[in-house]
Amino acid sequence: MKRESGILLHISSLPTAYGIGTLGKEAFRFVDFLKAAGQSYWQILPIGPTSYGDSPYQSCSIYAGNPYFVDIDALLEDGLLEPKDLEGAYWGQPGRVDYAALYYYRLPLLERAYAKGKELRRDAFAAFRKANPWVEDYALFMALKRKFGMLPWNQWPEKAASRDPEALERYREELKEDISCCAFTQYLFYEQWDKLAAHARAQGIRIIGDIPIYVTMDSCDVWMNPELFQLDASRCPSRVAGCPPDGFSEDGQLWGNPLYDWPKHEETGFAWWVKRVRAAARFFDVVRIDHFRGLESYWSVPFGDETARNGKWVKGPGMKLVTALREGVPQVDFIAEDLGYQTPEVEQLLKDSGFPGMKVLEFGFYGENGDYLPHNHVVNCVCYTGTHDNLTLAQWLDTESEETVGKAVKYLGLNEAEGYVRGMIRGGMSSVARIFVAQLQDWLELGAEARMNAPGELSTGNWSWRLTELPDDELAAEILEMTKRYARTGEPTHA
Repeated sequence: MKRESGILLHISSLPTAYGIGTLGKEAFRFVDFLKAAGQSYWQILPIGPTSYGDSPYQSCSIYAGNPYFVDIDALLEDGLLEPKDLEGAYWGQPGRVDYAALYYYRLPLLERAYAKGKELRRDAFAAFRKANPWVEDYALFMALKRKFGMLPWNQWPEKAASRDPEALERYREELKEDISCCAFTQYLFYEQWDKLAAHARAQGIRIIGDIPIYVTMDSCDVWMNPELFQLDASRCPSRVAGCPPDGFSEDGQLWGNPLYDWPKHEETGFAWWVKRVRAAARFFDVVRIDHFRGLESYWSVPFGDETARNGKWVKGPGMKLVTALREGVPQVDFIAEDLGYQTPEVEQLLKDSGFPGMKVLEFGFYGENGDYLPHNHVVNCVCYTGTHDNLTLAQWLDTESEETVGKAVKYLGLNEAEGYVRGMIRGGMSSVARIFVAQLQDWLELGAEARMNAPGELSTGNWSWRLTELPDDELAAEILEMTKRYARTGEPTHA
């Protein structure tokens, strides 16, 4: 058996001079840092184009990459941009992502890169479009959104919304340059991603990527496949996704995504889902399925409700979908994000799937959540100190009740000499879980300013934290020492 560990840091949080992390030099250097620290995994969040609330979990495509992640320095080095092209650009404040600034200053730069690159890279670009037919539909979708004032697709003129073949052909001709420019940006993203992924493989680092269980209503995916979702005759959702009221939210969480028409998916052998996960496997070595419990049963809320209170549980596809994914995409490993409301049926689905579930250490000190404490972990799980949705460890220790923190102090033997944050990381490292993952924010002992996301809150603070510089060799050596101490370097150990 191998015991391994990794670090969670989204690409957007890498330091660059251009307002957001990218696939450029700093990403390569972070891979080198992981290698020096003895880590086996780099975990990131969804990499698709962001839309509503700047959330990576609300993307307009399951296939496309985020254009903001295309590295500007690489475009300069390749001659697709010149330094004068960057004059007058504003990238926001250091340490935060200013998505409005990116929208106004980054996208025009990509258009300039296309103007020069469409001839310089003509053959390679043509080959990319031929090998990735999805990009034609996605680029048309984005061109139509711009044409129609960025309105949601179900508010477009009828023939565009219904994908009338003759109308789409006219739009393809009319918007040819917009479509080509969008496709070229995806070509750049894929080219840069492949170079980064090859470097990670060479360093022995596997990438854990995240796919949201649901897709966004205003997405190319729903526009192209409305029959696979619970939509009414006017192409509005009849019911939407969320989660029920719990100890963290008395109204529950209203996500608003359209729900799947699971019987229709089953009729096709879950072909759409298999294609989706194959696309994810193109990027990731391990795929984390967000809200895995929704495959057993999902919280269905009437469209138009202002909270999730009036939802109800509806049975999902369960093992039928899991089997289709395991058989259709055998080359990828999975992690099941099985957090949230647990039932015996969810626990059985996780067991039957064979996927490792998640154990969040912070949760172990609330009430009777003993399953999250290290002595109750199972080998086939991934232990996290916290996830992107949780408080950083330093924030948790500062803000939780004296009683809750006291439980952690007593259980983990936390002390000032070691440091409470380091002691909690030690507690996760020592778990029997085959994989342990900590946020980089926790290794850096950062507080509330570095929290990635507060679920259920629409805030400019969400998804915006980023580094001003990469961690140093001293931290890498410290992480390596603890990784070796708890036999998480990936070397075979006795079971």
